[in-house]
Amino acid sequence: MNTRKEIQYQLENLLRAKQRLIYKKISAVEFTGFITNERLSYSEISNCGFEPIHPGDRWGSNWMYFWLRGTIVVPKEAEGRRLVVVADFGSEATLYINGIVSGAMDMQHHDVTLTRSASEGEQFEFVAEAYAGHSDQQPVFGESYLCLFEEDVYQFFIDLECLWQVLTFTDANSLRAAEINRCLTDVIAAVDFGLQGEKLIDNVRFCRDLMEPLLSCVNGSTSPLLFLMGQSHLDIAWLWPIEETKRKIARTMSNQLALMEEYPDYQYVQSQPYLFQLAKELYPEMYERMKQRVEEGRIIPEGGMWVESDTNLAGGESLIRQFLHGKRFFQEEFGKDNQMLWLPDVFGYSGNMPQIMKGCGINYFASVKMFQTYENVVDPFPYNTFMWEGIDGSGILTHLLDYGDYPIRVNPSFLIGQWNDRVQKDGIATRLVQYGHGDGGGGANRDDMEFLRRLENLEGVPRTRQGSPIDFFEDQVERGIPDAKYVGELYYPAHRGTYTTQAQLKRLNRKTEIGFREFELWGAAAELLQRKAYPYERMDHLWKQLLLHHFHDILPGTSIHRVHEEAQAELARLHETMHVMAGETRASLLESKSSGVTVFNSLSWDRKELVALPDGVQAIADHTGNAVPVQWHDGTLYAELESPSMGWSTYGVIREEQEVPTVASSAVWATKSHLENEYLTIEMNDRGDLISIVDKQTGTEWAADSCNAIAMYRDQPSAFDAWEIDRRYQASKVALEDKAVITVTANGPLFANIRIERKLHESTMVQDIRIRTGSRRVEFHTTVEWNEKNKMLRVDFPVRIHANESMQEIQFGYVRRPNHASRPHDADRFEVSQHKWTALAETNRGFALLNDCKYGVAVKDQTISMTLLRSPSYPDETSDQGTQQFTYAFLFWDGAFHDSRVIQEAYELNYPLHALSGTRSLTEQSLLQVDQANVIAETVKLAEDGSGDWIIRLYESKGSSASCGIRVGLSYSALFETDMLERNLTELPVENDRISLQFRPFEVKTIRLAHTREVS
Repeated sequence: MNTRKEIQYQLENLLRAKQRLIYKKISAVEFTGFITNERLSYSEISNCGFEPIHPGDRWGSNWMYFWLRGTIVVPKEAEGRRLVVVADFGSEATLYINGIVSGAMDMQHHDVTLTRSASEGEQFEFVAEAYAGHSDQQPVFGESYLCLFEEDVYQFFIDLECLWQVLTFTDANSLRAAEINRCLTDVIAAVDFGLQGEKLIDNVRFCRDLMEPLLSCVNGSTSPLLFLMGQSHLDIAWLWPIEETKRKIARTMSNQLALMEEYPDYQYVQSQPYLFQLAKELYPEMYERMKQRVEEGRIIPEGGMWVESDTNLAGGESLIRQFLHGKRFFQEEFGKDNQMLWLPDVFGYSGNMPQIMKGCGINYFASVKMFQTYENVVDPFPYNTFMWEGIDGSGILTHLLDYGDYPIRVNPSFLIGQWNDRVQKDGIATRLVQYGHGDGGGGANRDDMEFLRRLENLEGVPRTRQGSPIDFFEDQVERGIPDAKYVGELYYPAHRGTYTTQAQLKRLNRKTEIGFREFELWGAAAELLQRKAYPYERMDHLWKQLLLHHFHDILPGTSIHRVHEEAQAELARLHETMHVMAGETRASLLESKSSGVTVFNSLSWDRKELVALPDGVQAIADHTGNAVPVQWHDGTLYAELESPSMGWSTYGVIREEQEVPTVASSAVWATKSHLENEYLTIEMNDRGDLISIVDKQTGTEWAADSCNAIAMYRDQPSAFDAWEIDRRYQASKVALEDKAVITVTANGPLFANIRIERKLHESTMVQDIRIRTGSRRVEFHTTVEWNEKNKMLRVDFPVRIHANESMQEIQFGYVRRPNHASRPHDADRFEVSQHKWTALAETNRGFALLNDCKYGVAVKDQTISMTLLRSPSYPDETSDQGTQQFTYAFLFWDGAFHDSRVIQEAYELNYPLHALSGTRSLTEQSLLQVDQANVIAETVKLAEDGSGDWIIRLYESKGSSASCGIRVGLSYSALFETDMLERNLTELPVENDRISLQFRPFEVKTIRLAHTREVS
């Protein structure tokens, strides 16, 4: 008997003949074609100028498409046989047969079936739309053939590979191994690829008969069960633009539909409603077939979100809207209510995702990313199936899949590996397993289907069950949820550069999210107070555009240049649109346009802030008629003005002939090396570093070393350039020794400003360091002309705080992370994500670094180091080149963190007051008041159902239980606490116009005011 190694050698030699033997060439297929950079539908190509093309010809250029057409007539020898085209266009292609999108040529699909039972003389029009790519290399047009598909030979090869893989993983001393070994020895002796025609068919059928008994053997009673989930992870943009995704969805879905025609048991999961929307708009005939398969339960629309969103960078309200729009689409189109969030390829998962999922009616979470972490071999993630507990205590049943070999093919070795490689060796008997080629779409192919036929319960391979991933979770609940819990964020110990890469995208996203919030609040007010029609349909469209750009390779900045260029342009349009809409809506609330100045405050607490006055206003008076101090700076007039919680206040305009008093003295002042106000004094060196920060009230020196220290590093990770920050980056510091040009540009009475102009290697920076009177916040308004390649820019604040953890804001709360490297998982978190602030705190004092668009930060010991810019060269060779603008600030406080204004100050840095010329008859009005500072009204909007009801979303921000009262400046007929999708849950009582709410730490509540109307 042959040894296993001998059999391996002989089988590998046999398997190499597979492609040659399963296709019997009949004739070459000739094509004509034309090249275009337009997106054309099949119906638009008939009158285009098709020209002949021949094998070996190069075609197209970057971003172009090649439409090809050929005619096939079935020859006599194909009568009753499976007839296929094996084509080579030099690229991926979408295929049409007789005008119907019917498949694709891609990495895993190399032929397309014209018919499984050909009729002599039958005619097929074969059309392809091929993509030239963008690698600066023209595709080469290859040879295409009309072939008979030798089904018996194909089935023989699947049997052979199946048994061989089982043998590979079977104990060599077992009876099972001996029997397979003997069988394969007999097959090797019997098979004869020198035969042709019917003799070859008879030969492979004989060999299949030899293998059939061993392929019929079943497992014992303790075999694990794998729930198989057919899928095709399709990145909406990555190494291709969204324009190409519009073709990829057709290629993917047409291939899967073709498999469903042939394999009635095949079920396929497709996430991301955006992709269904593309199919609906661009391929209506195919979409109708998709809808039919959904109705049959064979296409399973599941996944929760509109697109597979990044969860580190997107705002909390944006994450809720992902579910709102995603679940609503599947419900309206197919009557399906999603229960699972499926994020196969996202770069870490926010610690508040469990609460957001629960609030949006999601019961289960699945991903695959946590086990693909490159350097993280010492302290891998410990669980496959577990309860994930978020920062508020919400729990979600979670399963983390393994990638397995890539691409993901269903065969014995893959399935055995999925069980053997699990990290959770005890307490689970099942796993959820994805299969089907992904990243660029594609999905399963015929090999997968044939292996699955053999692998339902094959001895030596885990049992399998095809279906919805929900089946796995429901089975797990029935069996009993494992006694495994993971608390807090699912930090992904890789891809840390995604918090910073493509800074302009991240800035535009932050500002655009703010614009949406502003418009929804003031749009609701305008609908109520001015009867201004709210643009529901337009807002639905605009939200979907924003959510699209939260896709996990767009917002993190890990795509090619064209994707970023188009995304930046689209976000810039959205940003402009939302801020114009918000501004026009605020203006519509004014009854008089010229008699004064009205200041709008969208935050849920009273504010007094520095405000840029409208053009033409030279001086204003408060409610008592007293002049308000003003200050000019860089051509803009500023004043410190007050405005109530989520409302407005009106100031009068002082006429030119009236005398405006001057401020006799100011508590804020500056020299080239000194800044001071009532609360702090700052000393600077000749580079603009802060060498001393003293709290005047306590005499405390806060600077442990130079603060606002700008540092640059060579940024060349060993792999995944745009994604990664190498953990050894601090060893590659770039010297920045040039002195700064320092000038004082403002010196009270409201604020002082020192301008720092510096050369940073090949780049330049202009920074305004600003301090207001009566404020502990020091701001750094920064513009960098960035001309670096593979460099990283950071700013360091080493402060005299002793703490073992830092705090970073995330959506609807914050997380604590170690600022040391005591254990491997601590060391892995050398760069983390933040939203508007990061803080270090002792029990009685603390220091925070705030920002208006920066998401990457590192905290080591007592130093907060914020990542400002990166410039990776792959996959976008132009990353971040040009002008970059951003603002950060620091704040210190005495007392407990709970009593600090860190969170309010961070909001105020991001959400300025807006001053407009004009007034309302009611000079001061608040739409919403919250009586606990740690409870924040994040969103006020009109209900999605168009009822006119108001939706108020609040959260506890500091990790403390809270009894909170809310008063609203409008009346309502009923009050409900709802889930995050605005579905009524519980009617709430109201006492003395006060809504009483109880919050657990970090809890998010959604309140619905029914039949809202203006207070008389």
